[in-house]
Amino acid sequence: MSASGISVQNNCGWIIVSGFILVVTAVLSYLTPSLGGLIGGCLWGILVVLPSIGHKKVDRLIAQQRFGQASTVASLISWLHPLDGWREQPKLLHALDLSQRGARASAIAILDRYQTATTSTGRCATVSLYQMDARWEELLVWIQDSLSEAVLQKDFDMLESYLRTLGETGDLNGMLQAWERYERSLEKMPNLRTRNLVRMYVLTFCGQKEHVARLFSGSLANYSNTIKLFWLATVDQATGELIIAHEQFLSIANSSDVRIRNAVARRLSNPVVVANTVLTEESKQILSRICTEIEYETRYNDRLSFKPRQEMGTYLIISLNVLVFALEVKLGGSTNLDNLYRLGALVPEKVVAGNWWRLLSAAFLHFGFLHLLLNMLGLYLFGRLVEFALGIPRFFLLYFTSAIGSMLAVTYMSVLGYSQTNFVVGASGCVMGLVGGFTAVLLYDWRRKKTRLAARSLRGILTVIVVQVIFDLTTPHISFVGHSSGLIVGFVMGMILKAL
Repeated sequence: MSASGISVQNNCGWIIVSGFILVVTAVLSYLTPSLGGLIGGCLWGILVVLPSIGHKKVDRLIAQQRFGQASTVASLISWLHPLDGWREQPKLLHALDLSQRGARASAIAILDRYQTATTSTGRCATVSLYQMDARWEELLVWIQDSLSEAVLQKDFDMLESYLRTLGETGDLNGMLQAWERYERSLEKMPNLRTRNLVRMYVLTFCGQKEHVARLFSGSLANYSNTIKLFWLATVDQATGELIIAHEQFLSIANSSDVRIRNAVARRLSNPVVVANTVLTEESKQILSRICTEIEYETRYNDRLSFKPRQEMGTYLIISLNVLVFALEVKLGGSTNLDNLYRLGALVPEKVVAGNWWRLLSAAFLHFGFLHLLLNMLGLYLFGRLVEFALGIPRFFLLYFTSAIGSMLAVTYMSVLGYSQTNFVVGASGCVMGLVGGFTAVLLYDWRRKKTRLAARSLRGILTVIVVQVIFDLTTPHISFVGHSSGLIVGFVMGMILKAL
């Protein structure tokens, strides 16, 4: 019943593919500079982008228990990425489809061929065999006897199965202790939905109904209604509401999915432990930290929770930039320097001479469509986060302060002779201001809550900043002064606005 139980988390294949593309691109760029970048981009799209999109589609289909369709899509993308166990994944999905339709013998025959504890695919096949008949006690013995600590730390699927199995067998304190022991490994799960699936298991067995419902309305919303009802009924059992849980289980007891029928039969004959009767104080503290992490992540990382009204400011500024770009094209072209100058490009000596309005107008002009596209992508990604954290009025204040502040810094440094920049357009300084503002928000929350997730988010945004600085310093025609000053202004404004 896991949506990620057969997902592949290895990265070796991606490293090989990326290395191959980089080598081919480098060689072709040396031999035929005009074609090197084009061919490299095509290879990247075919060998990286398409398989990634396909794998996300497979993950969604698994979440909806549509294993047959998932197997078909997985078969197609396995030809583009035959590494990391992707060639075997369609066969495992086909086995789950067979078990779902009641063809138990055929499903077992397929899974038996792959069953082993030495490979990721083999381990997934073994777990599926045990889960098919809800043999959780036997699965727990197999995991404890066959899987080393190193395997559990690296194989996300096995770690997920281990935690769920501890909950299914009633060892809630052991489950929470395992969560704490493997927390660093859980944080490395690349997929937010997979991490929240594991959290959902833990919270369900611990009777946290509100948080389970929140997960199913957020990042786990794509799961089938039957799956949601099964786990919501389970959490009712864990809180001691046995009558309500019994009625919910009966409503899905005749499901066409044999695996669900087996799971429901186990719940009805062997209800899960009532959490409050077994949890120790130490376990309750661990559980409290998990709930805090979910609240934090829901606030900043789960975009499914954003309401349209909370993004109106971001969409308004994007619309203004697009309208100004259309005006550029109509009045003479977006790459015509004379046209950009007339419309308000930043020219330091003109600003000093009295054209102060250029400090703002230049932030809405762009040199070509690609320049506009990249800035609007950054605005879309970071604008929504900052707007959600600060609200629309403070978002506008931070954005326009970063715009004027970055352009003013470019003007000042140029007049003093520290910069050779004499013509600037673009919202890059504003976008970097949003990055700085969001960094301030993350830092503020980390100082208050000290959660590991907040620390990881902060490290992630700092990595983005370092990469951007390196890119600015090594790429011609990029205003490093504009970007760095926008970042600083945004950070300072973010700290001030967050504290108010």
